Amino acid sequence: MRIALAQINSTLGDFSGNRQKIIEYTKRALEKHCDLVVFPELCLFGYFPADLLERDSAVTAQLKELDKLVQEMPEGIAAIVGLVTRSKRGKPYHNAAAFIQKGARPKIFLKTLLPTYDIFDESRFFEPGDVRDNMLRFKGKNLLITICEDIWGWGQEWASANYARNPLTAVKGKKIDYVININSSPYAHDKAEVRQETIRKTAKHFKAPLVYVNLVGGQDEVIYDGGSLVVDKSGKIQAQSIYFGEDLNVMDFGKGEGGKRQGPSDEAEELRQALVLGLRDFVEKNGFKRVHLGLSGGIDSAVVAALAVDALGPGRVSALALPGPFSASMSLELARKLAKNLGITLKEVSIVETYETLLKALDAGLGETPFGLVQENLQARIRGMILMAYSNKEHSLLLTTGNKSEYATGYTTLYGDMCGGLAPIADLVKAEVYDLAKYFNRQAEVIPAGIIERAPSAELRPNQKDQDTLPPYDELDKAVNNLVTRGRGAKNETESWVLRALFRSEFKRWQAPPILRVSSHAFGRGRRFPITNKALF
Repeated sequence: MRIALAQINSTLGDFSGNRQKIIEYTKRALEKHCDLVVFPELCLFGYFPADLLERDSAVTAQLKELDKLVQEMPEGIAAIVGLVTRSKRGKPYHNAAAFIQKGARPKIFLKTLLPTYDIFDESRFFEPGDVRDNMLRFKGKNLLITICEDIWGWGQEWASANYARNPLTAVKGKKIDYVININSSPYAHDKAEVRQETIRKTAKHFKAPLVYVNLVGGQDEVIYDGGSLVVDKSGKIQAQSIYFGEDLNVMDFGKGEGGKRQGPSDEAEELRQALVLGLRDFVEKNGFKRVHLGLSGGIDSAVVAALAVDALGPGRVSALALPGPFSASMSLELARKLAKNLGITLKEVSIVETYETLLKALDAGLGETPFGLVQENLQARIRGMILMAYSNKEHSLLLTTGNKSEYATGYTTLYGDMCGGLAPIADLVKAEVYDLAKYFNRQAEVIPAGIIERAPSAELRPNQKDQDTLPPYDELDKAVNNLVTRGRGAKNETESWVLRALFRSEFKRWQAPPILRVSSHAFGRGRRFPITNKALF
């Protein structure tokens, strides 16, 4: 049997566009003489639908596209397609897979394990099926159809609370020739190895090859990395699709041959590809033509600018330099040099006069205030106001430039440097930001060395340095990874300080822009900490 792995980038709610892409890839698979083409989880609807499922009309529209898909299917090939179907009991819908052939009624198979941890909340709308009902006879072979989480019942830490039962152990009786697993499995930089171990365990359990097809693309904060693959019955990889891009890969089981693509060369390249994909899809799927950001002459904004250019090209990226009363002349010089290196437009707008005028008005109306947080945050909010005015003027999406270490400690200004429609690096600790900067400079100096070498500063008061307020970044990054990413308790003085700052500033993160998720536990959709909380005080 020849099976094609159709790793596509679906768009949530674009049922017609998704159908057309499924037909396109099916025809390409037929041209490669494949018997079956396998698509990702919910690829017809888009993943993840969340409360879009409150609107039954959306499901009706998707099912109409399924009817069209069946009519347009070419002869001589079958497809397995992920979609939403209606349930006759319990919750209103099923997360399902449809086996489609020309001239035949689709056969429907249902997802059994519905994740309800981290970013997932599938049991909100989906009714579980029973994987024992998911046997398919095709071309004289027995196929077991599984959907994403169905193979994660082996007790790994990744799947949060271990499931009370592993549904795969209840599949008995018939010999299984192939396991098919369709997925919308999000990217995290430490997930690939755990994912492959899960796939190997499943293949070994059934003593059968496993075909794993994963979604690729960005949806809001979540990035799907693709990386579809085939393993043999011993768990050895026989075919490997690319990461962070669409792919059609073919596995010929008769010849034991499958396409093997190269993945990212190292962690920095992997991280860059993930963020570029997430940024590009957020911009394009939401209909924006341009993006812009404040270019401070610091490391964070420099890396965001470089990522934006990689994602969209220099012609679609603009930057604004907004020097204030405490900005070093070097900051503007470095911003100009970076903009030139990247080939992006840089506009310069001084905030000094606006700051002084507002400060006089505040002193007159509210009474004079000694220099401190009021004056510092006023500068950040003036910059935010100008950047948002540019959004309105140019119909451009503002990218905010804060990192995870700053967000964790509340070292950010609401309605100031937190303004924006997307936060591309807010799931990166400071060390990862530096790693990306060095990556961009591997072949030539893209990010000026002065930006990488200078001490980070918000430049909101004379001679200010981040480390005047924060712990050293190497200690801070370790604390954030331990407390936030791993969810563990504080084990030293720095972590105790960060934990207190983390809980005090939760209200800020509730108001943050969407944050591209690249770790196993990010700020944003998957974090559900309360704002009001006395647990540590």
